[in-house]
Amino acid sequence: MRTIEKIVYTAHTHTAGGREGWGKSSDDQLDVKLSPPGSNKPGTNPEQLFGIGYSACFMGAMRRAGTPLGIRVPDDVSIDADVSLGTTADQGFALAVKLTVSLPGLDATQKQQLVDGAHQLCPYSHATRGNIDVRFEIL
Repeated sequence: MRTIEKIVYTAHTHTAGGREGWGKSSDDQLDVKLSPPGSNKPGTNPEQLFGIGYSACFMGAMRRAGTPLGIRVPDDVSIDADVSLGTTADQGFALAVKLTVSLPGLDATQKQQLVDGAHQLCPYSHATRGNIDVRFEIL
């Protein structure tokens, strides 16, 4: 387990009602209605929120990974996240993630270096490693 030596930021949130409830951040910057995946009810779901969080963090990690390599992440970088929720053989549930990373203007080697480096740095990658199937498609 990785241990924090110095806290940089702590997010404070409050959630009620589970997948059919709501969630809100302490600073009022996030206030969302929740709904079960595929229900077509108003609101988002934890898998969508996880995909956005992981993608945003991964972009920052690519920038950090690129610095010592002299590779600048393009301004028009984007990531599409597919977060799948499914059942397991033991009647439990599991997640799987596919990140499609678009890095226009870089060659294939540079793209791979950024993704590999970010996957070693990103806290979401650390949290999912060995727990969730994470795959990458690099464009």
